Amino acid sequence: MLLITTISTRLRLRLKNMLVNVSYNNKQIDNKIDQQVGKPYSLPERFKLKGIGSPKLIITQTSIQIHNLLILDNNRNQCNIEMRPNGIIVGFRSLLESYALVIPYHKLVLYKGKAEEYSIYKDNYFIKIQARTKDKEIHRFVQKILKAKTRLSGLRIEDI
Repeated sequence: MLLITTISTRLRLRLKNMLVNVSYNNKQIDNKIDQQVGKPYSLPERFKLKGIGSPKLIITQTSIQIHNLLILDNNRNQCNIEMRPNGIIVGFRSLLESYALVIPYHKLVLYKGKAEEYSIYKDNYFIKIQARTKDKEIHRFVQKILKAKTRLSGLRIEDI
């Protein structure tokens, strides 16, 4: 009974923080992700947006929670980003497991720190990705995310 309670508590904490293992079909996790960032775009919406997925992104630095997952194997650390109506999902793999960092737009902080690096923050999680000058696709995709975030955030004081 103690083991079940511990697993249940761990699952609730992970769902709250939204760094989740998405390797297996779990309706509870899928529903929680859909509540946070919305259901996936339909096929016509994907065409209208000219794609909702990023190219392969090279991870340069992460927060300690994500770093502890990535150091479990010797593969190159890479991720991808999926856009949803109300946020993004940053997906990455470690060993044979797939993980997702679910970030609603109101919690997303995205900026270009170094000359060739974008930083993606949500609360105490962060992922920094390489974006060289010649990586035009990455720059366009980040601009698409920022436009979607701005569109969803609505009217600001500066706009009045």
